[in-house]
Amino acid sequence: MDRFEAMSMLLEVVDRGSLSAAGRSLKVPLPTLSRKITELEAVLGTKLLTRTTRKIALTDAGATYVEAARRILEQVEEAERQASGEFAMPKGELVITAPVQFGRLHVLPVVTDFLDAFPAINVRMMLTDRNIDLVEEHVDMAVRIGNLPDSAMVATRVGSVRRVVCGSPGLFASRGVPKEPADLLDLPCIGVEVLSPYSGWQFRKSAVGKPIEVAVTPRLSVTTTEAAAEAAIRGAGVTRLLYYQVAQDVSAGALRLVLEDFELEPAPIHLIHLARGQMPLKMRHFLDFAGPRLRASIAALQSSSQQGNAAPQSS
Repeated sequence: MDRFEAMSMLLEVVDRGSLSAAGRSLKVPLPTLSRKITELEAVLGTKLLTRTTRKIALTDAGATYVEAARRILEQVEEAERQASGEFAMPKGELVITAPVQFGRLHVLPVVTDFLDAFPAINVRMMLTDRNIDLVEEHVDMAVRIGNLPDSAMVATRVGSVRRVVCGSPGLFASRGVPKEPADLLDLPCIGVEVLSPYSGWQFRKSAVGKPIEVAVTPRLSVTTTEAAAEAAIRGAGVTRLLYYQVAQDVSAGALRLVLEDFELEPAPIHLIHLARGQMPLKMRHFLDFAGPRLRASIAALQSSSQQGNAAPQSS
């Protein structure tokens, strides 16, 4: 029996939560997977899993063995990387994920420069507004916007971005400029379903002020930030987005920021990765390369956002 293969299969079953899910992930027939784990249990002389038709659970011995197996396989993986030269020179494929628009505007330019600097590294970019699981999707590094939950991830902060409310100058000329969050109830609003699962928009008068929630009922709901910005430019209503998503439109005068004194704290932006043993050089070099460049790009964005609206305030 191939002990390492059996360990890998066991870990996949545990991580996926079922034999069938692990079989699909590994592309291994279910009977083969079940037999391998049974053989491993026979060699060890103990039960590792308790199985039902719907789920599996680790026995006490199984939990101890799985923890040890993870360490062993990680050490083997590191040894193989060292032997192949991955820790001696940066090479191989680097998988990076980022939000769609932020990735296109700010991460992609850094990645193309990185490819020029490190010709032995290939990059696969996964641009999605969904926070994908780095383990399940085999992702090396991710850009995350927003507060991070407690996890085993290592996070490097590269900046922050404002949450802004904006609309077209024409809309405000005809309907008036909102002075307080409650004024939004008198204006048509545009919601982004993926960003605002609840109807309320939150604000804050100052950094230490109490949160203010306005029960906004969108006149128009869309599923992408680009659509929300375009609808706002066309005068369909006021929308609430991250500043980078409307920076060019604000600069061009197509959109105007309002309620700036009531904005929440800027959303933090991090590069995150798994904390597992020695970091391969391809990841270390990307972190060192991308971190300063993303900070500079985001700082420039923040600087432009501080200029606010060129047009004078009017009601």
